[in-house]
Amino acid sequence: MQAADGVFDFDSALKIVLEHAASLTPQQSETIPLLACRGRVLAAAVFADRDQPPFDRSTRDGFALRAGDAASPLKVVGLVRAGEQWEGSGLETNAAIEIMTGAPVPAGADAVVMIEHVERDGDTVRLIEGREIRREQNIVPQGSEARAGQTVLPSRTTIEGAEIALAASCGCTNLEVFRRPKVAVIATGDELVDLADTPGPQQIRNSNSYGLAALIAHAGGEPVQLAIAQDRRPELEATIRAARSCDLMLLSGGVSMGKYDLVEEVLQSLGAEFFITGVWMQPGKPLVFGRLPASGEFPAQYFFGLPGNPISTQVTFHCFVEPMLRASSGTGAQPPRFLQATLAEDVSGKAGLMRVLPARWTPDRVRPEVRVVGWQGSGDLAANARANCYAVLPPDRERFTAGDVITILLR
Repeated sequence: MQAADGVFDFDSALKIVLEHAASLTPQQSETIPLLACRGRVLAAAVFADRDQPPFDRSTRDGFALRAGDAASPLKVVGLVRAGEQWEGSGLETNAAIEIMTGAPVPAGADAVVMIEHVERDGDTVRLIEGREIRREQNIVPQGSEARAGQTVLPSRTTIEGAEIALAASCGCTNLEVFRRPKVAVIATGDELVDLADTPGPQQIRNSNSYGLAALIAHAGGEPVQLAIAQDRRPELEATIRAARSCDLMLLSGGVSMGKYDLVEEVLQSLGAEFFITGVWMQPGKPLVFGRLPASGEFPAQYFFGLPGNPISTQVTFHCFVEPMLRASSGTGAQPPRFLQATLAEDVSGKAGLMRVLPARWTPDRVRPEVRVVGWQGSGDLAANARANCYAVLPPDRERFTAGDVITILLR
């Protein structure tokens, strides 16, 4: 739903952002050491350099044997450990070889019986009464995980611990990843001072710039913090022009309806195209999303004007900026990460506005619960720090009761 002034409901606004995110081209690539790749996005696929596993592998400590011989007592003719290979010519009839987890299964054996499932008497073992063994039991066949030359990590994969372990198993010491997009951060407002300065009675420290920089880095970008832009057209325009060399621009503050909220006005004077000028949500209604045109020196540049109140800034970042940033990092257009949880207590909604409130969820395996954090409005940084998610309350209800299943936004 769109109003005449460009204000959208949440789902429509998110759809617009994702459509633009889908058009983005990832950054150029670079090759970096494997352990530096966590959180980065693959620009080139990773291939298995050999079969995985490279041999028939035992998954248990026990005895390698022929399943067809298991009904008879078996003579133990040797031992093979992980990292070793059975040197015999092959497993004889009615024989068994003691084997350790991870060791290559000797030729001729077609099963491994667990050590707990046999009785041993000197050099003889037999199945415990009532136990059975079938062919290929407790064996991972050669190449069953991946064949030599097979793609194991496709391009556009985000690298975390599991992916690093897999790449290491293929002998990769370096990976080719997309470069991090540079994101300009501009905090606006005469009331802001740098962290090193002592704020006056009417001033506050520039927390938004640092909070956004941390969120950008976590989402795969490289933050570029610019000087505070005062609420004057020349200063704001100069700062915006200085941000044009970045891939994405974020401005916090100056997007409401006040006399000195000049962000939209200055952007418009620079030829900006506006796709969103507000979202029916709380906090975060005065969100702006648009694009500056290409100039002789710089390509077209997307920008977000975020509300200045800190929780509004962070909520709108998670909902709208992060999907755009991750797409620019190479992962493609993906929506925010939502889950379902059960409300632990009653909470109020607001007709016509989707509420996105600081909350804490308990990741219980059976029934995750969520509880809204007490807060004093969208400037309450302490409440936001006590939260680990946001409770998402749709605009069609004014009351939600304990036991209701609601959506939560992860962060």
